[in-house]
Amino acid sequence: MLNSNYIETLLGIKDAIVTNIENFADESLINVYFELRRDIHECPGCKELTDSIHDYRMQKIKGPPLGEKFILFHYRKRRYVCPACGKRFYENNSFVPRYHRMSSSLVSYILRELKSTSSRSSVARRCNISVYTVSRIFDFISHGKPKLPEVLSIDEFKGNAETGKYQCIITDPKNRRVLDILPGRETHHLSTYFSSFPREERDKVKVIVIDMWKPYADMAQTYFKNAIVVIDRFHYVRQVMWAFDRIRREEQHKFSKERRRYFKRSKKLLWARFFKLSEENQQAVEVMLNLSPRLKEAFLLKEKFLEFVDASNFDDAKKKLKDWYLYVSVSDLPEFNYCFATINRWQDSILNSFKVPYTNAYTEGVNNKVKVLKRNAFGLRNFNRLRSRILYMMA
Repeated sequence: MLNSNYIETLLGIKDAIVTNIENFADESLINVYFELRRDIHECPGCKELTDSIHDYRMQKIKGPPLGEKFILFHYRKRRYVCPACGKRFYENNSFVPRYHRMSSSLVSYILRELKSTSSRSSVARRCNISVYTVSRIFDFISHGKPKLPEVLSIDEFKGNAETGKYQCIITDPKNRRVLDILPGRETHHLSTYFSSFPREERDKVKVIVIDMWKPYADMAQTYFKNAIVVIDRFHYVRQVMWAFDRIRREEQHKFSKERRRYFKRSKKLLWARFFKLSEENQQAVEVMLNLSPRLKEAFLLKEKFLEFVDASNFDDAKKKLKDWYLYVSVSDLPEFNYCFATINRWQDSILNSFKVPYTNAYTEGVNNKVKVLKRNAFGLRNFNRLRSRILYMMA
């Protein structure tokens, strides 16, 4: 059965009596006139009950958008008078707080929109209000200090806020939660934040997932004595792929224009795992590798390293990494020497990634969503609002 009060429910003014609706085709505004039912109220002064009406006043209230149109409520507000003490007071309602000119449903709509990656300007346009008003509503939201979980993931993203080029994000990859955003990734920001937690809480952290940024490793060693440090797999695989791709670009520049274009267009075949390619693509790769001994040697080192990445357990990974060290040591590729030094320097933390199933995948996903937000908003310079927006959006 159709609810007889569906208009009031739809407009967010439940228990009201709609007396008139003005909706002109050539205007973007819908005027809704309503009032509440007469009821018995308690006097805020002497607590006596009364239903005596003193007068009426018309109040204009902005409502949530309805399609492409804006709603303006015209609320015929009733004022009561207490016969006992003579005090005059307005009737109670559930759709607009005292002294406000926006309905509670409009505020709820604004906060729902800010849960997405929409900019404040776009939300303001949809609601027919100013950007300042959207900011003022959002600034009432506050986020307390989180509890440290068993697994921590730390990464940076390019926020370009007032505090610097990079901001630091701290997440719980096990439960897929964003814990906090720091003003920067430098040592003093990390130390100030993590030293504020009691020692007992820090000792409960068992795993910390980071990338190859030394301040993260130093912070973990200083403040989390019981945790193992894990390097995210993407970041150490990237080091090898970068070395391989530098050689690919150098070698393809030695060829003729047509062959150089062919190498460039076929780079994804060279990046892929050889055994996963079709027979036709494997033959194409072999032809390209036979044209360049250096590229063929680099391709072998890349494949051997990815065999290490595919290791099933810690002991197998340790053995395959030593084998890869041996292959690099007998090769004559300077590009892989730097890569070798980096992998060797972070070896213990890299091997720890085979002890636990955690990575920075969730954190990188959050960073991608932050990029969309930043692009839509053309940047967020205010760090506190950037932090609040990310925490609110990912809550």
